[in-house]
Amino acid sequence: MASAQFFGTPLRKSQRVAGYLFVLPTFVLFLGFVLWPILYTAYLSLTSWGGFGAPRFVNFDNYSRMLHDPVARRALVVTLVLTGVTTAILTFLGLVTAVLVNVIWPKVGVVVRTILFIPGIVSFVVSAVLWKLIYDPNIGTLNRLLGAIGLDSLQHPWLADHKTVLPAIVVVTVWGGLGFNMLIYFAGLQGIDPNLYEAAAMDGANTVQQFRHITVPSLRIVTGLIVSLGLLNGFKAFDVIFVMTGGGPNHASEVLGTYLYSLAFGTTSGSIPQLGYASAFSVVTMVLCTLAVIAQLWLTRRADR
Repeated sequence: MASAQFFGTPLRKSQRVAGYLFVLPTFVLFLGFVLWPILYTAYLSLTSWGGFGAPRFVNFDNYSRMLHDPVARRALVVTLVLTGVTTAILTFLGLVTAVLVNVIWPKVGVVVRTILFIPGIVSFVVSAVLWKLIYDPNIGTLNRLLGAIGLDSLQHPWLADHKTVLPAIVVVTVWGGLGFNMLIYFAGLQGIDPNLYEAAAMDGANTVQQFRHITVPSLRIVTGLIVSLGLLNGFKAFDVIFVMTGGGPNHASEVLGTYLYSLAFGTTSGSIPQLGYASAFSVVTMVLCTLAVIAQLWLTRRADR
């Protein structure tokens, strides 16, 4: 058997052993803090367990219960809607903003990028508390501003109305994620050959045509990355919604993460934790995130062709 090689040079046994030893701590940490929790959560999803005593195996009853649970179905629909809407908006606005900063506002690009990126480095919990105060129907900045400019009729309990709570959450999500997406697109724009635009201009292509036929196709890999990150963040959404609404009003903003939390810690079941049922939601969330990663890999490979 041929010996292992590194850049064409055969490795001695001691070098191979040293390499394995360097990798071993990371491998052990992965087993203990990633793989084992995933496997144990999958096992708990097949049991009925309140956190005390031995888990009772119930096969796939938790998943069957999930299909007949109206709150679970509502949480899944809200999760998918919020994920799709926020991903689409952030992808579109991120691209448009990056193009504006790169082409139209180059002299103030650094200032604009900094202003847009600041919300992205603020803790999601802090952002949620801030926006919860802004949306407050009594002391909130938004209603006060509407009253100050004579639009009292538009004042509204934004987070207490099932018709406006989801749009309000989308605004917060876009506010926090736009700067990050803009920077990724901005970095991608730097890799596009300027000669392509010059040749297109000489052929009579206007700005919109250059954007459609040069910019967008050249950023397919970047777009795939941003879409997959948007899907991942949407599927595991929790902190902003939990702080702002707790899933209310009447489960109107309930997502998988908030419902999972309420089940695991007993806030919706008479203070009785349902860790087995909550674990089933964790597995569903993991599957959705896995599908998002697979989609990103597929988009990347397709863009490379």
